Amino acid sequence: MIKQLEIHCREFLLGLQTSDAAHNIDHIERVVKLAKYLGKQEGGQLEVVVPAAWLHDCVSLPKNHPQRSLASSLAADKAIDFLGSIAYPAEYLDEIHHAIEAHSYSADIKPSSLEAKIVQDADRIDALGAIGISRCIQVGTGLQRPLYHRDDPMCESREPDDKQFTIDHFFTKLLNIADTVHTPAAKREAEKRSQFMRTYLAQLSDELDLPH
Repeated sequence: MIKQLEIHCREFLLGLQTSDAAHNIDHIERVVKLAKYLGKQEGGQLEVVVPAAWLHDCVSLPKNHPQRSLASSLAADKAIDFLGSIAYPAEYLDEIHHAIEAHSYSADIKPSSLEAKIVQDADRIDALGAIGISRCIQVGTGLQRPLYHRDDPMCESREPDDKQFTIDHFFTKLLNIADTVHTPAAKREAEKRSQFMRTYLAQLSDELDLPH
């Protein structure tokens, strides 16, 4: 059932139009892979985890969209409609809806099941590490934001403002993600990736601090 579901989900997603490079099919496939890994490590029900991971971004709105906080609810509704159209077992649909709705950082919905925690953890982990750095820069470039503040790139004497500078997003959100994941397996992976990001920031700071 899961293998057939994944074929349907991939075809469905490839038929959607998206200009968001940070939330495209590559992101979704990475989240699915992470969710399967975490699901197996933590004993989650894959019949809920896998479809929720595949469909969590079937509605994706830009970071600066006025309805950004509603995107996960819209995605959850759209996902359930799609799963109904392929006759996915109805007994899983409520839990899938909740897992999709609760995955979003901006929606601020607390996951109430292990499966919802796993999907949220998988999505958040994809914002960390080498992939997370790349995605952050992709988003900032798409929004035409400067990479860093010229006089204080590491926010040492100012409040970070990620609406103005891309690197500030590390300090407003990304470096705090490891403290927000739920499952033990996710905590281990998030901390490993966060350490890589701290190393990147230290290297960037060194390169920007070269004497004139």
